[in-house]
This record gives sequence, C-alpha cells and structure tokens, in this order.
Amino acid sequence: MIPQSTPYESLRLENQLCFPLYACSREIIRQYKSLLDPLGLTYTQYLTMMVLWEHGCVTAKALGGMLHLDSGTLTPLLKRLESKGYLTRRRDPEDERSLLVSPTETGMALRDQAVKIPVRIAETTPLSIEDGQALYRILYEILAQAR
Repeated sequence: MIPQSTPYESLRLENQLCFPLYACSREIIRQYKSLLDPLGLTYTQYLTMMVLWEHGCVTAKALGGMLHLDSGTLTPLLKRLESKGYLTRRRDPEDERSLLVSPTETGMALRDQAVKIPVRIAETTPLSIEDGQALYRILYEILAQAR
C-alpha cells in the first residue's frame, strides 16, 4: 500500500488490499477446478463436503456459519449435492425449525478421492510453510474482524 499523495491515490488498483486477495482467490479456485471436476464438485460444494466429512451431521445454520454462506446461497448448493446423492437433508425431530445435513455413504466415499487435493494445491503455492501459516493466521484475523 502506497502512502496517499493525492486524494485519488486510494483509488489506484495497486493500492487495494482486496484486489490481490480477490485475484489470488480466483487463481487458487481455478487450480482446484481440474482436481474437483473428476469428483463432480464445484469448489463451494467441495468446502461443504469437507465440513460434512469432518463433522458428520450438522444443522444448515451451523454449516452456513462455518462456510460464511447465507441461506440463499446454501439452500440451492445443498439441493444440488443432495440430487447427486452426496448428502441428505431432513428436519430435526427435536426442533422442526432446524434442518439437519448429513453426508451419505456415497458422499463419504468421495473423501477417499479428495484426500490428496490439499497436498496438490499446496504444491502449486509458492509459499514456505511458515509464510503459509502466517498468511492463514492473518486471513482468519481479517475474517474475525469482518464478522
């Protein structure tokens, strides 16, 4: 970020923190695409399955919170994954207002195919382990402040 010498300096693309974050995010997600296509998953669907592989059954509200997705984005995403047979959605018998989301056996089987994806992505990222950990920490600090 360059110190401002004119009132319009803040509008220069090179002075925007958000732009390299956005551009890097797009590039990394593009790299995921070739790894996820054989699984029939988009990047957001992959993230959803990662949560289900880790936690099993979760409420849709908790899932949306973990993924930073609103219900308008999450609902069609879950419907698509359900139509592929990767998860089930059902009302919580103890609280009809809550929707429970669970991976199916087919959805759990995807985990064995996906297990090498993080390593393949890490191999394409030109960061040392220390720099990667520092970036991770900083990005989560930004997310925490944004909430």
